[in-house]
Amino acid sequence: MRTLLAVLLGVVMGGLGTVVHRFGHDSWYLGLLLALALTVAAGVLARAWAGYGTLLGFGVGWVVMVQALSLPGSGGDVVVPAGVLGMVWSYAGVAVLAVVAFLPPSWFAEVPARRDRSAA
Repeated sequence: MRTLLAVLLGVVMGGLGTVVHRFGHDSWYLGLLLALALTVAAGVLARAWAGYGTLLGFGVGWVVMVQALSLPGSGGDVVVPAGVLGMVWSYAGVAVLAVVAFLPPSWFAEVPARRDRSAA
């Protein structure tokens, strides 16, 4: 069930990021940075939630949504044009998810922090 919800989260984040990634000026795309930050946060959430399976589900949902919005619609319009910014959004998003996959497992372990008993 968690993996299915992670796929749905990936679809939502991929769609939201695709819509906002072009926001900004020609020299500074704030929308791209925001979309990548949301992708990182959601990827970390998915991995912390139940491990690599949910992260993979999130990644699949994200990639499917971004690629679907890259295809021409019925009127010939695309949300992610084949320019530099569209390529950066597509490939940097996948790279960000790869970085999340290689984060140390200890960051996601559910163990209590050790206490120094000698200080008491």
